[in-house]
Amino acid sequence: MFIDTHTHLYAEEFDEDRAEMLARATAAGAEILLLPNIDANSVGPMLAMCDEWPQLCRPMLGLHPTELPPDPTPLLDQMEMMLSVKGNPYVAVGEVGVDLYWDASRREEQMAAFKRQAGWSIRFDKPLVIHNRSAHAEIIEVLTPLKSQLKGGIFHCFGGSAREAAELLDFEGFMLGIGGVVTFKKSTLPAVLETTVPLSRIVLETDAPYLTPHPHRGKRNEPAHLPLVIAKLAEIYQTSPEHIAAVTTDNARRLFRL
Repeated sequence: MFIDTHTHLYAEEFDEDRAEMLARATAAGAEILLLPNIDANSVGPMLAMCDEWPQLCRPMLGLHPTELPPDPTPLLDQMEMMLSVKGNPYVAVGEVGVDLYWDASRREEQMAAFKRQAGWSIRFDKPLVIHNRSAHAEIIEVLTPLKSQLKGGIFHCFGGSAREAAELLDFEGFMLGIGGVVTFKKSTLPAVLETTVPLSRIVLETDAPYLTPHPHRGKRNEPAHLPLVIAKLAEIYQTSPEHIAAVTTDNARRLFRL
C-alpha cells in the first residue's frame, strides 16, 4: 500500500476516465490520494472529487505561485477564510511556494504570497506543501525566520543537489516529495538520495498528470505508476519495495495525521 501525497486528479486530463483511473490506483496499492489545488478555479473540482471518493481523496488549499492574479490579496483573503472554518476538510496548505523558472518579474509578490500562506500553516496547524522551481534561495529566505514555528510539510518534487537537500532537511518535520524524476535516465536524484537523504524523510508523489516515470515518459501520469518509483527507491536504498512503501506511508500518515 502507498500514499500519493501530491496529485492533481481533478484536472481535465482525467475527465474521460477518472473512475477507471482511480480503480487502477487502488489496484496498484493506493491507500490515500492527497489533492492540492492551484488557484480559485481548481477548488470546486477538487472538492467535488473528494466528496465523491471520500475514503480515497483528501484536499489541500493554497495558491500556486504561477497562478497569482494581478492582485492576489482578495483570493488569499478568501482562502484564509476557508481555512479558518472549523471542521474544514483541508489536510494541508498547498500547493504554495515560489517559481522563477518561466518568469522572475513577480519575485517579490510570489515571496510575499508564500510568506502569508506559510503563516497559515502555523496559525491553522497544518503541514505546508511547497512548490520550488528555480527559487531555492527564495524558499529558504521566507522559511528561515519561521523555522521554529512551522508545522512540517513537504518540499514537493525535489530534484536539487545534495547541498540543497541538506539545507531543506534542516527544517524539522519536513519531507522531500519524490516522484517520477527519480526514474529518469539522466537524473542526478538517485545519487543525492543515496548520500544525503534518509528514507525517514521521504514521501511519495506523482504530481499527476505530470512527471510520468520511466518507461512511460511522454504519457499522462497517474497514481498507478507509483510502484515504478517505489521500485527505483528500493534499488537506491538497497531494500525491498515493501519496506519503501511501508516507511513512506508511515511518514505521510504522521505528517498529515491520517
